[in-house]
Amino acid sequence: MLGAGRGQRAPLAGPRRAAVPGARDAPVGPGAARVLEVRRLGTVDYQEALSMQEALVAKRRRGEVPDLLLLLEHPHVITLGTGADRGHVLADDAERRLLGIELFETGRGGDVTYHGPGQLVGYPILDLKPDRKDLHRYLRTLEEALIRALSSLGVPARRSDGLTGVWTDRGKIAAIGVRVSSGWITSHGFALNVRTDLRYFGTIVPCGIRGEGVTSLEHELGRAVSPEEAQDAVSLSFADVFDHRLEVV
Repeated sequence: MLGAGRGQRAPLAGPRRAAVPGARDAPVGPGAARVLEVRRLGTVDYQEALSMQEALVAKRRRGEVPDLLLLLEHPHVITLGTGADRGHVLADDAERRLLGIELFETGRGGDVTYHGPGQLVGYPILDLKPDRKDLHRYLRTLEEALIRALSSLGVPARRSDGLTGVWTDRGKIAAIGVRVSSGWITSHGFALNVRTDLRYFGTIVPCGIRGEGVTSLEHELGRAVSPEEAQDAVSLSFADVFDHRLEVV
């Protein structure tokens, strides 16, 4: 495992049973033979997360690890997907240096996104074989997991026709950008605004969609939301929609 990024990271010595409220009763169906191992990693630099995903994709392909969901935060960073328009980065080099925002080109699909403190980033490392080899279905399932997690926290959320991600009536609350390898192993994933400083989204055109607002879980609920509360909700809903048995490390 790579060295620690900024901030605190959960120990990665091995899996333990989830200390997630309701985990024992998670509706994962009688045929749920697969384990979903959730790793809560704290704050991780973006470059380190890219290297970590690359290594874990290779391990998943060889069957050395189960299906994984990495949950973490990044320091301020703007990422450009394979379909990104650089004109959607509104902050120039000087402004990004002033704000402490890094810029990365990345191998996921999609346009321009922002990641930063207070945002829950999820990187699923899943083997979609044998019966989930459908990119469109995978994207819709990610959206469903986030919609269910938000609903469990009291926030009605929805899809938007023709777009990828999750919205509320106030704006976009979660972005999705994924990569699926030739062996149907997934990486990259989603970013859910929990307690994000939404002013930083002014440095980009989020996902290349002009005129769309952004929102956060705290803004929707009008109260503080801890990282653990959001992680618990996402972990349970993810295990539910993918029909996996949940373990958290």
